[in-house]
Amino acid sequence: MPAFRQVGEKQLPNPVLCMAWSPKRDLIALANTTGEVLLHRLASFHRVWSLPPSEYTGKKITALAWRPDGKILAFSLGDTKQVVLCGVEKAEILHMFPVQSPVTCMNWMEVMEESSVLSSFYTSEDESKLFLPKLPTLPKSYSTTSKIFSEEKSDEILNLLGEVRLNVLVLGGDGGNVELYAYGMYKIATLDGVSGTCRSLSLSSDLKSLSVITEVKSADSSADICYVQLDTGLLSDCLPELTRMARKFTHISTLMQYLHLSLTCMCEAWEDILLQMDHRLTKFVQEKNTSTQVQDEFLELLLWGQSSPELQALLMNQLTVKGLKKLGQSIESSYSSIQKLVISHLQSGSEALLYHLSEVRGMSLWKQKFEPLGLDSGAIDGAITAVGSFSLKANELLQVIDKSMKNFKAFFRWLYVAMLRMCDEHVPPELNKMTQKDIAFVADFLSEHFSENEELFNRKGKYFNVERVGQYLKDEDEDLVSPPNTKGNQWLRFLQESTHLKESPLLFPSYPQKSLHFVKRMMENVIEHCLQKPAEVIGKSVKQAVFLPLYAISEKPENTPRLFELPSLWNDKKNKMHCVVFCMPDISPCKLYLLQKGTDPNRHIPNSFMSVDLSLYHDNADDDGAAAHFLFRSHCAYSCLDARFYDDQMLTVVLQGSEEHNSRRILAQLSLASSLSCDAEFVLEPSMRLDQQCSTIPCQTLVLGNQWREMENMKAEFVAVNGIRKVACVLSANFRHIRVFEMDVEDEDDEGVDSLNVSAQDGLATTITSQGPVEESEGEAREQEGEAVQNTEEQLESEEAL
Repeated sequence: MPAFRQVGEKQLPNPVLCMAWSPKRDLIALANTTGEVLLHRLASFHRVWSLPPSEYTGKKITALAWRPDGKILAFSLGDTKQVVLCGVEKAEILHMFPVQSPVTCMNWMEVMEESSVLSSFYTSEDESKLFLPKLPTLPKSYSTTSKIFSEEKSDEILNLLGEVRLNVLVLGGDGGNVELYAYGMYKIATLDGVSGTCRSLSLSSDLKSLSVITEVKSADSSADICYVQLDTGLLSDCLPELTRMARKFTHISTLMQYLHLSLTCMCEAWEDILLQMDHRLTKFVQEKNTSTQVQDEFLELLLWGQSSPELQALLMNQLTVKGLKKLGQSIESSYSSIQKLVISHLQSGSEALLYHLSEVRGMSLWKQKFEPLGLDSGAIDGAITAVGSFSLKANELLQVIDKSMKNFKAFFRWLYVAMLRMCDEHVPPELNKMTQKDIAFVADFLSEHFSENEELFNRKGKYFNVERVGQYLKDEDEDLVSPPNTKGNQWLRFLQESTHLKESPLLFPSYPQKSLHFVKRMMENVIEHCLQKPAEVIGKSVKQAVFLPLYAISEKPENTPRLFELPSLWNDKKNKMHCVVFCMPDISPCKLYLLQKGTDPNRHIPNSFMSVDLSLYHDNADDDGAAAHFLFRSHCAYSCLDARFYDDQMLTVVLQGSEEHNSRRILAQLSLASSLSCDAEFVLEPSMRLDQQCSTIPCQTLVLGNQWREMENMKAEFVAVNGIRKVACVLSANFRHIRVFEMDVEDEDDEGVDSLNVSAQDGLATTITSQGPVEESEGEAREQEGEAVQNTEEQLESEEAL
């Protein structure tokens, strides 16, 4: 009698590398060999969306993990060494960050410890909302050069923070590199002392320890699978302080991303058409036969209304009246857009950044609480200074934009009238009036912007820099071509003459020779250094508490993705234990092993080592149990292909029968309560590997009852489960064939289970091809099989009694 209800089946075009159920919803994420991420619903395994691979993010997905609230999906790229955070509502990348080495496994855990300090912090309102205005939404219409954010909004970026309760994304990589990220964004610890390559990891919900399964290469062509437990007591002891610090630093990381996107918008608002004047004047210099300066040519046109044939050809044939008008409109539109972005986005983001950094500085001064976590007030002061310099450079850009708009408006107005007169066309009366003040203004503009610069030609291939705004948006290390003229600035002269204010830490340096991009990169580097210090301090505090070699594996081709291989880890939050399930196919293929360790490394767990004999026996006293007797005949030995923790009390396994029984595959639920009820205690010999002493591990023989289902017409090999949502996904050995099951259907629908199971194979095609909700097809099935349910009442009653 099949115990689980199949609700979907699919043959996928590409092999699956990773699969993970959402912790809050009936959604499962898949990653395939092409680098595509897929999101499917439980009902009929309907696809919700797919995120195709890109050259920028990468194409080799190595791991998947869900944020505990189910709103963010994280996946890692091995070829580009990046981790990507993706929104679930839309296939949209919200954040990405680089890692030291390719990630091989990841785990996203939510802290469940409670305290009065944390409770008040969780329920208190974010005070920054009382003092800071809401950040304006970024424009939708821009297309970023990074090709990541299609229509990014500031609200979506800030939603990356999620709930106030601390959650930690743990990344394991090659070479034993382990990194911990608070809220999936801020790195709070870097661990380098783990031996081998990480295959699986689990951080306890009380933050007291981290369990890691590693693969340590041996001298010969084999490797040892080892269990490592790391003592993370500092995180647990300083949990309230860690939560506050991580929340603030995550705010800072989010604001850094907001400023980056704002600057990207500004760069795209600036157009290459604005450089037309510079390049055409350079070409004019190279082609003209006279030794007259371009500046003098335009001044003659301004004062006498006469121009040389070369200048007239430049204006009428290359620039043209229509082109001049278009250029003026482009400059005005582009400058206005950049000006709005600086005022509304850059300045607002900088103010919020200064606010949060100032609060972090206040934390760092409370040395008793925050000094153990590595908060350094000196580094934070440097970060505040860098943000102040960025704000000054943004204000400087505003002044340049304002001056350039006035200059270009006056210059283009005069040049437009001059070109109309050259064409003998009518000049509108409102443009024909020009005062002596206007003439002096244009003359000053020509003398400042139209002088030939040989050094500029050698650097940029042009003699002129008429357009002054674009140089601030260039991501270059070189100095500005035309820095602002600070002669006559009384404040700067006062600072230079004052010995006390000249080096005062209260004043932000302005960097007048550098671009906005350069100052922004400098600010990012300083803040990054400020954020790294706690990660280094916390990482050094983590010590190895347990190192246990489990068993040896022979070198084999990389046909099976590592994420599908045992051992599997689980954190029992209620009993505060780390649980490990694994097999030793070379030593005892018909046994499943369980290991338990307390999350507190100093706590002893009785019966920490157990094994389950998979040579199953079945009580065939029930005359209607013929199918079960056929499947589980006496002394029928089964081996475990995959095992995952369904919840604290249950294990979901995929079993394979021996060849003499046609290698049948079944999906089953094993109760851990019965398998762990043993009085015998296993004494571990530390100098030996576990598989060398596995014969003395206490063993339990297990009877499944009706908690199994045969996987007909499918070579099932791997399983992913979610005990909260009571669902399972079975994957075949070729990584393409998938079946989805509801595991606890008997609790919801005891009546008609037999009839549904009898007709499961007949109704499978309907379930797969149906595009509507799965509930409708189930309802129709129940109506059609109503008579069959009534006819089997006696049978159901007898089975319930049994």
